Amino acid sequence: MPLQYFLEREQALLGERFAALHTPPGGQAARGVTVNTLRCTPERFAAESRLPLAPSPFCGEAFLLAEDACRPGRHPYHHAGVFYSQEPSAAAPAPRLGVLPGMRVLDLCAAPGGKSSQLAAFLAGEGLLVSNEFAAARARILESNLERMGVVNALILNESPERIAQALPGYFDRVLVDAPCSGEGMFRKEPQAAVQHSEALVRRCAALGAEILDAAAETLAPGGLLVYSTCTFAPEEDEGQAASFLARHPEFTLLDWGGEYGSPGEPNRCGGLPIETDKLRRIWPAQGGEGHFMACFRKAGALLPRPESLPVSASCPAWPQFAAEFFPALRDRPALMQGDRVFLPPLCRLPRAAQGLRTVRAGVFAGTMKKGRFEPAHHLFTAFGAQCANVERLTLGDPRVEQYLQGQTIRPETAVEGWCAVLIDGFPLGGGKVSGGVLKNHYPKGLRLLGNLAF
Repeated sequence: MPLQYFLEREQALLGERFAALHTPPGGQAARGVTVNTLRCTPERFAAESRLPLAPSPFCGEAFLLAEDACRPGRHPYHHAGVFYSQEPSAAAPAPRLGVLPGMRVLDLCAAPGGKSSQLAAFLAGEGLLVSNEFAAARARILESNLERMGVVNALILNESPERIAQALPGYFDRVLVDAPCSGEGMFRKEPQAAVQHSEALVRRCAALGAEILDAAAETLAPGGLLVYSTCTFAPEEDEGQAASFLARHPEFTLLDWGGEYGSPGEPNRCGGLPIETDKLRRIWPAQGGEGHFMACFRKAGALLPRPESLPVSASCPAWPQFAAEFFPALRDRPALMQGDRVFLPPLCRLPRAAQGLRTVRAGVFAGTMKKGRFEPAHHLFTAFGAQCANVERLTLGDPRVEQYLQGQTIRPETAVEGWCAVLIDGFPLGGGKVSGGVLKNHYPKGLRLLGNLAF
């Protein structure tokens, strides 16, 4: 029986509370969306998206999906990066970090990107977000999602936490560790998680989580905040992990989680180590989420002087001319060449020690030089499309939206000859080029809609 260990353990720990806490409302996996406030406000999204929504108790920018048949991934606003489909309780950890514009923030286990997109929204394009994923394939998924969400100030890494700690000790104001875990909160959403579950898996995940937390502690600046979260119920990965971390790191203090959702931590899950469980936070299936554990720590001390930043070099001479015509607000933004590819790096750059880290993307992939001409990339339009001087304005009910997302040419009504951004209700979908009365489609083939927009 695959879940025998899990069931026996939880029944022993919870007693008569087991059935009540592990049974979700309606018996179905919770579903939700989190609004990307780089694009719009939650109020506008609720008013204009036409999705069946209910307020989420876990995050002010999130909503519960009120109908099981709803398919948000087929919504045009999804393609425009207006929201991220996210299990409701997963939206809770990122806000606790209290990220403000201008901070340096690390998401150490970032794929597929839901929490990173939240952190980017809190930064509002200022400061630096370092989003890391150890698995290369998942790092590419992370890259695609942050591109869709229009993030302009992210450094996406494919690194081990230990190497990041060695390169950037004490560099970050805020660190999020949404640790790889045994996934006990995913059993309803992903049945394969139940099949693969075992006591040995829990132990391996607990050991890995401890290593990641130790690296995260090294990267955090004195006075900074560290949030640790999992989507499991296993004591070794949750209360026991938090207690063990404090025992190894006396320079950290456990902060009260706060919030009116969920429940405090459980004293019988601490492995005998001392910890104030009332400062921890759990979300059980019965409380509207599939399951999350969270803890927030503060590192002692005050902020130290910042490391030296990497200077801008190897500028792209073709960029100012292109930007002057199509993105005049970006004309003076530094553009760097890497081979024939052109990037707009984050304005808050990393110290020299970071140069050796495996980088998937730094900033915005603006375009490519082809035969001496600059050709814009999809990321330039998702990041800055609303600032483009030439735009094709679509609305949610316009049949050309579906045509564009399917990769077809469309009839321009507001854009003139040349490169243009394609917007839906003001939100960037991508780009195209108007020539001869036709808008030629430059929406990437791998992202194109298969079928229709029946959301």
